Amino acid sequence: MEQYVLIFLGLLLFLGFLRSFFTVKQQTAAIVERFGRFHSIRTSGLHLKIPFVDKIVARVGLKIQQLDVIVETKTKDDVFVKLKVSVQYVVIREKVYEAFYKLEYPHDQITSYVFDVVRAEVPKMKLDDVFVKKDDIAIAVKSELQDAMLDYGYDIIKTLVTDIDPDSQVKEAMNRINASEREKIAAQFEGDAARILIVEKAKAEAESKRLQGQGIADQRREIARGLEESVEVLNKVGINSQEASALIVVTQHYDTLQSIGEATNTNLILLPNSPQAGSDMLNNMVASFTASNQIGEAMKEQKALTINQKKTENGDT
Repeated sequence: MEQYVLIFLGLLLFLGFLRSFFTVKQQTAAIVERFGRFHSIRTSGLHLKIPFVDKIVARVGLKIQQLDVIVETKTKDDVFVKLKVSVQYVVIREKVYEAFYKLEYPHDQITSYVFDVVRAEVPKMKLDDVFVKKDDIAIAVKSELQDAMLDYGYDIIKTLVTDIDPDSQVKEAMNRINASEREKIAAQFEGDAARILIVEKAKAEAESKRLQGQGIADQRREIARGLEESVEVLNKVGINSQEASALIVVTQHYDTLQSIGEATNTNLILLPNSPQAGSDMLNNMVASFTASNQIGEAMKEQKALTINQKKTENGDT
């Protein structure tokens, strides 16, 4: 009988020895109670406890956790909107005791503060301001949570407003407004492009006219230079300027008539319609014929003089 008792006690001691060792994982804290009262907090590693006396009542994670809270509220311009607020928080290593013993449901506590802050801030803003100032809302939520949760051993790492979802009818209206605005911008760009084309076309036409006018001016200068040279040549043979001008005009008139006659599709000739046009044309023709005769006589005299000079030179030789 005594042998069985010893065996039983040996088994109890062996099991107690095995249960006296325990491990704590990385980024975790173990809370140990002795006879129902708090005893110690153990961090990662291998630890020893008294069997049947010490008890691990909880293991608290020290990693960063995230809680997503969806809050429905109304804006200043009476638009119902849903906001998704993401809160990242962590248990402070030095305050694991407060995190476990002071606050039983941290998620519910954080959710309550998020609801309170969002429903206090959003009704002060219009819908457009909610989209623009969502970072301000997140900062207000973090500030409120930081002050409240610090006493419970929690540190608020970051708070973000990750989604803003207005009422479906409001979203449809916003989509129509955005589409209309995009069409307006597109029409404005098209109008600007059309104005640029008109301006560039006008510049091109102005440049073309400038070049055309420059060409006409150059042509007229060349005509004037040619007329001047013709008058000088006629003056050298004894024809005055008036007779030379008449001869040139009549010559150009005949040249024009000849070019018109050579054109196969031309059947119209425009003549001056003034009362004295015929008389002036006749006088010009008479003057031109006289000038032509004088030119012919002068050329004959010049030719005879040249021949006599050659004969004289040959006789002397």
